[in-house]
This record gives sequence, C-alpha cells and structure tokens, in this order.
Amino acid sequence: MAKDEQLQVLSMLDAAKTQFYHFTAVVISGMGFFTDSYDLFCISLVTKLLGRIYYHVEGSAKPGSLPPNVAAAVNGVALCGTLAGQLFFGWLGDKLGRKGAYGITLMLMVGCSIGSGLSFGSSPTSVIATLCFFRFWLGFGIGGDYPLSATIMSEYANKKTRGAFIAAVFAMQGFGILAGGMVAIVVSSIFRAVYHADPYSVDPIGSTVPQADYVWRIILMFGAVPAALTFYSRMKMPETPRYTALVAKDQNKARQDMAKVLNVEMKEQQEVAHAQPQNNRSSKFALFSKKFLKRHGLHLLGTASTWFLLDIAYYSQNLFQKDIFSAVGWLPSASSMSALDELYKIARAQTLIALCGTVPGYWVTVFLIDHIGRFAIQLIGFFFMTAFMFLLAIPYHHWTRPENNIGFIVIYGLTFFFANFGPNSTTFVVPAEIFPARFRSTCHGISAAAGKAGAIIGAFGFLYASQNQDKSKTDAGYPPGIGMRNSLIVLGVISILGFFFTFLVPESKGKSLEEMSRENEDEGDDQVQPNRIEVTV
Repeated sequence: MAKDEQLQVLSMLDAAKTQFYHFTAVVISGMGFFTDSYDLFCISLVTKLLGRIYYHVEGSAKPGSLPPNVAAAVNGVALCGTLAGQLFFGWLGDKLGRKGAYGITLMLMVGCSIGSGLSFGSSPTSVIATLCFFRFWLGFGIGGDYPLSATIMSEYANKKTRGAFIAAVFAMQGFGILAGGMVAIVVSSIFRAVYHADPYSVDPIGSTVPQADYVWRIILMFGAVPAALTFYSRMKMPETPRYTALVAKDQNKARQDMAKVLNVEMKEQQEVAHAQPQNNRSSKFALFSKKFLKRHGLHLLGTASTWFLLDIAYYSQNLFQKDIFSAVGWLPSASSMSALDELYKIARAQTLIALCGTVPGYWVTVFLIDHIGRFAIQLIGFFFMTAFMFLLAIPYHHWTRPENNIGFIVIYGLTFFFANFGPNSTTFVVPAEIFPARFRSTCHGISAAAGKAGAIIGAFGFLYASQNQDKSKTDAGYPPGIGMRNSLIVLGVISILGFFFTFLVPESKGKSLEEMSRENEDEGDDQVQPNRIEVTV
C-alpha cells in the first residue's frame, strides 16, 4: 500500500501541468546562480586594477600587476571553496533534505560578498589574504547552490518540461556574468568622470587615483544584493515532494506540499498514518556499492568527466578574457590607459562577449533541450567548441593583425555560444535527472566538484601556459609558457575529449526521474510500471 501511495505522488508530479510555482522556483533558484556567476567572474574584471593599486613598481615601464602566486590565489581560491561546497552540500542535501541546507548557502554568499569588499589591511599582503579568505567561503556557499538548486528544480518539474526549467535556473548565470560587466562599466564610468587621471605613460603614479580602491570593493560587494533579495522566498520554499516521498517516506506530507505549491490534488486519497519504509530491493544498495557502480557507475563517470573537461576550457576562457583580448590587440596597451580606463574597457569587452555569445547560448538551450535532447546538445556544443578553438589557434598570427580583430572576437564569441548551447548547460542538467533521489544531490555535487577541479586546472594552468614563449615578453614574475596559440590548441584537444566522454551519459529527455534512476524497481522488474491515477489541476 505504501508503494502505491508513493507511486501516486511521483506520477502526479510527472503529470502536473506547468504552474506559476515552477516559474517562481526558477527565479528563486536562479537568483542564486545569478549571484554565483557574478561573484565567480567579476574577480577577473578587477585583478588588473588590484595589481595597479597594490603592486606598483617605481620606475617600471608597465603598470603594476599581481605576482603569479597572488594572481593564481585571487582567481582560484573561490573555485577551491566551490569544489568543497559542492561535495559538502551535495551530501548534506541528501541527509537533511534540500530545503534544510538551502538557506545556509545563501547566507554564506551574502556575508562573504560583503566581506570581500571590506578586505582592509595595512599592507598589500594582508588585503589580499583577507580577500582570499572571504572568497574561499564565498565559493563554499556558491558550491552548495549547484547540487541543491538543480535537484530542487528537477524534483518539482514535470517530465515534459523538466530540462527547460533546470536549464533556465542555470541560464541565470549568463545574466550574472552580464551584470558583472555592466556594474563595472557603471561604477568605473562614474569614478572616471569625477576623478580624472592621465594614462600610465604620462603619469605612472597619478594614473591610479586613490579612489580606485573603492571601485573594486563596490563591484565585489554588489554580489550580495540579488542573494539578499531572494533569501526570504528561499526560506519559504517547502521540501521537494520527491525527497519527502522517496527519502523521508512521508507520503501525506509530500501530498500536502504538492497541493500547496502546484495546485494538484488526487480525487481519491487513502489515509496512511505513517508510511513505512519499503523493503524494495533497489532501496538497499549504498552509494558506491557494487550495485550502485553496476547501475550508475558509468553514468557518474560520464557526468563527472565531461564537466571536468568542459570547465578546463570554459574557465580558462572566461577568467582570462582580458589577457586574450590584450594578446590579439583588441585592448590598448596597459601603459596607454589609466587604471579606471583599463577597467572600463575590459568590462566593456567582456559585456559584449556575454551579450552576444554567452547569454544567447544559455537560452537557446532552454528552448531546445526538451525537443532535441541533452545528448545531442552536448555533442553539438563540444564539436563546435573544438572547431572554433582550432580556427582561432591554427591561424593565430592572422588574428593578431589589427584589421582582423573583429573576426577574432566573432569566432571567440561563438565558442562561448556553443559552450552554453552545449555542455556548460547540459552537464548541470543531466546529473539532477539520472540518479536515485537518496543520492541525487550527492552525485550532482560529485559531478559539479569534478567540474570545479577542471576549473582550478584551467584557472591556474592557463595563467602560466598562455605566457609568451619569449622570456622578455612575459608578464612580470612569470616563466615563459607555451604561448596563447598553443594554449588554444590544448583547449581544443580537451574539447575533443569531452565530445567522446559524452557517450557515457544517457539521454533523459521525456523520461521520469524514477524511470532514469530505476528508483522503484521491485525484484525482477526492469522498469517502473506507473500507476493509473486521476489528477485534477
């Protein structure tokens, strides 16, 4: 009887029509990702400004820049925190429930965004150390949002539109990246208008006005605003009915929560005082047990490996756009600009890429994912990422000529489009759909953490690898690297590997979560047999 009650709850969720609450959940969960991407990527906008403010070298022909170890720490520490947060909150989401851990992540994001902007100290070292401390814990909170938001959205959505709703949550990342650039443009424009400064080549000291120290702090602290605005709504969200029914084993509570938010009720209900845990054979195996590995081992390898490979390429490109733009001559030389001029032009370039490539790619995925499927989109994305990387890399010296800059930027923007209309979206969606409810958050966290391991390799590795092969042309403090051209070739090869590892990932389009995870199989059953129930909306 308890099994029938459970299947009724699950079937109702799959059959429920799209409701206003689905869109509300996208906004509430999505604003977390808006904040996530704003906080993770806005640091790339201000690193050159930090170098000018805190690491100016008297008499140098070039403006100050962050030393290699400092640049690596500032860019990578939040990613390290994110990896830890994905593993911890993924596990916690399966133990305490999705709702129980959801508010903690948002509080960390708000508090540490503000703390990042208040990183004061008596020396550059103390400022950077304080900034890195807050950005680690900011990343820890951001990491928790990945498995929890994806799992919550997947467990509320019906099977026909589930992919679009999960992808829409993730697509808020694009708006966060766009907002980071726009905030930097607005803040730098205001300060440029009020505090005029000559280029570095004219006045090395005066090119960085003292008030520039406020600019990077304001940009970092703004990340707390969207997170704070959605805190109350996030706290009011009920636990997902699937978690309540399948993990907590409380069918009545699951039905009550569904009726509250989805306006769905059964015409015939059976009173069950306390639903007992089922002796379902499939519910006995543990995470990483032999049975789990037989059923889901290759799937977990597929989701983790593709996310890992994607993020090496994606974060290399995203975090170091400014260096790529400078290398091909799209940005003027640093010495020809003041500190705020440089920030403004970097922000403008990144905003243009986000507007033309990043944001459209996310939303094309939202509109097509439930029509052509996750598998096809991921293969298309990796294929074109590879093609465009090689198209940039092989004739690289052609693109460095001033008359060819626009062509470079167009092709570079297309790599972002196909990353987001491709694996950057699908690697987030699929792990929330193919694993059992009691492991879903954990497995999503493991997959996402593998991605962040790739991002850390990208953030640290690209910083060194992309340095010029000529020692005299490297940034201060860096050893010679393999050069920008060879670095782009490496990223293309990584994208090829992602293409082939995609074949380990199953297609989940149009299937229920229980069908994909084989959640309710009885001994000897090959698939879930859905109950026939009446649903009213």
